[in-house]
Amino acid sequence: MKAIIYTHYGPPGVLNLEEVEKPVPTDNEILIRIHSTAVNSGEVRLRKADPFAVRLMFGLFRPKKAILGVSLAGEIEATGKNVKRFKVGDSVYGTAGMNFGAYAEYICLPEDGVLAIKPGNLTYKEAAVIPFGGTTALSFLRKGKIQQGQKVLIYGASGAVGTSAVQLAKYFGAEVTGICSTTNVSLVKSLGADKIIDYTQQDFRKSGETYDIIFDTVGKSPFSGCIKSLNKNGYYLRTVHMQLSAIFRGLLVSLTSSKKVIGGGITETADDLIFLNSIIEAGQLKPVVDRIYLLEQMAQAHTYVEKGHKKGNVAITVIEN
Repeated sequence: MKAIIYTHYGPPGVLNLEEVEKPVPTDNEILIRIHSTAVNSGEVRLRKADPFAVRLMFGLFRPKKAILGVSLAGEIEATGKNVKRFKVGDSVYGTAGMNFGAYAEYICLPEDGVLAIKPGNLTYKEAAVIPFGGTTALSFLRKGKIQQGQKVLIYGASGAVGTSAVQLAKYFGAEVTGICSTTNVSLVKSLGADKIIDYTQQDFRKSGETYDIIFDTVGKSPFSGCIKSLNKNGYYLRTVHMQLSAIFRGLLVSLTSSKKVIGGGITETADDLIFLNSIIEAGQLKPVVDRIYLLEQMAQAHTYVEKGHKKGNVAITVIEN
């Protein structure tokens, strides 16, 4: 099968299309023929080994996993003898998690992994971009104990996580303010945001508004300004929370005040996808796909994502459908 391989860290050019052995499912696994995958900012950081902590977790001198890729959508081609949850021919989507491997034509995943039947109203490309942004946004909003009627500020509202966060916060009944650039104002408005702040024209810290949840989806929000803009018992959520200084400041705030700073990773489950399915099928969560590349154009896709200006998600076509 064809797969994108990288054997050392570096610029997008380290990603190469190669022929590798097609995997065979074990008794409790399913073999998925991948139709589409996606490129996210986390995979860009892994490819670059930036920050350095990436090397400590995923390979000090070279990557432990040669095939990147987390999100995927495809069709089940074979199942292990003990598999009961899925059958051959099922259209599924989900995540490979920290085992990666979705930048390929085929992947084997455990049947009890983070997988679900693909919503019928989504294409494979649309479904492939849901697991990263959708599950991340859902997990963090739940950590922030989101409730109906709360005021929520989404920092980076036009990105992969941000576009999902705006829609999910609205689903939960919050009043949503999205922060984005001028070019993305109409997009964020179309997703249901009640208010929009164009950060090139206005500093949210000077508005006097306070929020129950401030959700930084891109790791670029001003720490002190966000803390000051939180209501009592408010939550400051940070998807990118890897710097020691930020971790220390977050702990200090959480220990010495009624406000909470929450960062770090998430724990994804199949139930999360099933929950998202119900919202997607009801038309209340729509994936935003900015650009689509072919598998062999993976380096170009990474180059675009690394610039940090994508709207929503970047999908990769593995198999035309």
